[in-house]
Amino acid sequence: MEIFVDFPGGARVDAHFDGFTVKTDQPPQSGGDGSAPPPFSVFMASLGACAGIYVLRFCQQRGLPTEGIQIVQRMQKRAEGKGLMEKVELDILVPPSFPEKYHSALVRSADQCLVKRQFVEPPEFDIHIQVVDT
Repeated sequence: MEIFVDFPGGARVDAHFDGFTVKTDQPPQSGGDGSAPPPFSVFMASLGACAGIYVLRFCQQRGLPTEGIQIVQRMQKRAEGKGLMEKVELDILVPPSFPEKYHSALVRSADQCLVKRQFVEPPEFDIHIQVVDT
């Protein structure tokens, strides 16, 4: 997979892949316009969205309704103030009508999220420069 990143102006940075564009910006206090979420917020939101896909598929495979199900993601920053997270908590909210016998299986399903697993087994990074003629 290749992702192409460009700089459309100001503090905006866009990522393009598979026919999609993910727009990001910085908040005004960081020199941006706040026209889109900052990249770190998009990154962290992908965790809850990914868990949501696993919850959705779990329910769909069993013919369970997803109406009223939500995931609430909370994060605690590390004390040293570098902006890194110490803890991420996902609460899966289900309506009273959701069968209790599936509660623990729903948690196990969300736990399989690929984004979460990428946190657990981080990739190696290789960052370098290539000079190209434009």
